[in-house]
Amino acid sequence: MDQLNVKEQQEFQQIVEQKQMKDFMNLYSNLVSRCFEDCVNDFTSNNLTSKETSCIAKCSEKFLKHSERVGQRFQEQKVKDRLTMGSEDA
Repeated sequence: MDQLNVKEQQEFQQIVEQKQMKDFMNLYSNLVSRCFEDCVNDFTSNNLTSKETSCIAKCSEKFLKHSERVGQRFQEQKVKDRLTMGSEDA
């Protein structure tokens, strides 16, 4: 990143931010879709039942924890790969 000039750094930062927003929107969309399909069953009312509300809360918490755990594992693997590459260079 130090090899980039100021304009290139700004462009790179913009690309990273766009990717992060796209990833966030994808995560959010998947969460809504999955929890809606799993939890909402009664379409006779405009309001969620207490059972549906509870299910959605549990589903979203579980989904976010799972996503966080997957992200942590990817990060751990990335560090492990970097260490492996570093020891091969020596």
